[in-house]
Amino acid sequence: MALPQTQQRISPEEYLQGEMLSDTKHQLIDGEAYAMSGGSENHNFLAGNIFSELKSQLKGTSCRTFMAEMKLRVADDFFYPDVMVVCNQDDSDAYYKTSPIIIIEVLSKSTRKFDQTTKRLRCQNIASLQEYVLIEQDKGEIQLFSRAHNWQSAYYYLGDQINFASLGVSVAVDEIYDRVNNEDVLSYLQQKQQKQQNTA
Repeated sequence: MALPQTQQRISPEEYLQGEMLSDTKHQLIDGEAYAMSGGSENHNFLAGNIFSELKSQLKGTSCRTFMAEMKLRVADDFFYPDVMVVCNQDDSDAYYKTSPIIIIEVLSKSTRKFDQTTKRLRCQNIASLQEYVLIEQDKGEIQLFSRAHNWQSAYYYLGDQINFASLGVSVAVDEIYDRVNNEDVLSYLQQKQQKQQNTA
């Protein structure tokens, strides 16, 4: 996350007006706007894969799946989650949402600490939120925080299935890491291929 764009605190209304005119996305945290940097190829694959899986499985339901262009408002803060699902039809503002069921973030070196701590703790105050998910891009590991388990986390790895209980949806970790290039994925695929050859 970059340094704040201005030392002067701005209101949510000023922020929203500015975002409509800006070519760069910003998050608003405690009245300060922070410019967002672009993501890596792995980041894009991971966000796109989980978005596609959830969107497909939730087709025909009242739930809507959003990617990083849609803002999330938490009190007077604004974030751009990598993926979020909203099932409340009253949450219909065209530029931001306030009542997601699930928030998913792909971790990167520049945002890791913020996504794991400040952002997670603020998002857990959203009454509608049931699950907060952190996806590693440099290894095959996913951490899921659940309100049903008092925000204790569970870990999932390649070969596992993740059950998003709040949505009634399960997704294979393998599908989330499809085409992602890191050591864990390459090692897992090699082992999988070797097993298939041994049983052929």
